[in-house]
Amino acid sequence: MSVRVMSIFGTRPEAIKMAPLVQELSRREGVESLCCVTAQHREMLDSVLNIFKITPDFDLNIMEPGQTLSTITTKCLLGLEKVFAAGKPDLVLVHGDTSTAFSAALAAFYGQIKVGHVEAGLRTYDKYSPFPEEMNRTLVGDMADLHFCPTTANRDNLAREGVTRGVFLTGNTVIDAMATTVRPDFRFSTDLLNHLDYGSQTVILVTCHRRENYGEPMKNIMTALRRLVEAYPQVELVYPVHLSPVVQKAAGEYLGGHERIHLIDPVDVEEMHNLMARCSFVMTDSGGLQEEAPALGKPVLVMRRETERPEAVAAGTVKLAGTGEEDIFALGSELITDKAAYDAMAHAVNPYGDGRACRRIGDAIEYTFGLRDKGPEEFKA
Repeated sequence: MSVRVMSIFGTRPEAIKMAPLVQELSRREGVESLCCVTAQHREMLDSVLNIFKITPDFDLNIMEPGQTLSTITTKCLLGLEKVFAAGKPDLVLVHGDTSTAFSAALAAFYGQIKVGHVEAGLRTYDKYSPFPEEMNRTLVGDMADLHFCPTTANRDNLAREGVTRGVFLTGNTVIDAMATTVRPDFRFSTDLLNHLDYGSQTVILVTCHRRENYGEPMKNIMTALRRLVEAYPQVELVYPVHLSPVVQKAAGEYLGGHERIHLIDPVDVEEMHNLMARCSFVMTDSGGLQEEAPALGKPVLVMRRETERPEAVAAGTVKLAGTGEEDIFALGSELITDKAAYDAMAHAVNPYGDGRACRRIGDAIEYTFGLRDKGPEEFKA
């Protein structure tokens, strides 16, 4: 007896967190592991597949210039209908809060196929922030049969919503992924990153691309970042700029033309993780970096109004900086100039995982489908 599990993802952040799970499931005798990518983000997705040596069984290749949330959703739904007919999965695994995750869960529901939600239970309780992620993950949770929660807070969120069956506390799979990607002898593909003085300079790694930060918030963020570089001669700012034309335009306008601000092309997962390992701290509006950087002992300033990862704030590894110029500048200055404040964040305990999340998810799937007698051990931070 075996269970046929299809893992579906389409963006780089999903791929980073699903790749070690695909690898784990492929090693299990009781699991027939299939992989489907939508390629919601083509190039950035492919780099992760190459690093983890994953060849998808199905590839929808949906990405197109100027794609919208509606085109992503409809192309996924129509494409997955055919994929499910060919692959006949018993369980579909989706990750997190992307349009691919929502569309795949909905397609599986239409096909009356069980859904497993990896990274379940994250909430801000503001349906427009982050947009569209908050509503995506909430709707996936409504359709899911199995909920793989990274933290107790995520599990508590689901319990408040009346979801208590099929819930497993696993930790976050991104910690599993970092065991593969971070290496002390890693060499970057660009000379700039190999030759930055990570020891004596304050190297700040930046990402900024959220849709809800378009416009005035992004202007405030980038103005504050430039002020930090101009105020502190020891600061080097490294910003892999997202491919979004809106982000590219803003980065060029507000951060371009400074010798210590390095606007570089997007980097692959190995380069990002190793850049995080060597930088001084991270300033981001991303979700995943809030989990990854603390695992490497790096403080994180989140340039958003709220976070669906309050565990990191409670643990002290993350501070919420908001999108106001003065607040971002003040908190950035504190980490640059106040060693005690920096050390308090750098040495806080990471609440997100111990590198065994994928094993727990695999055990939970086998238990659910009657392939083992006991459920997985719970993750304890």
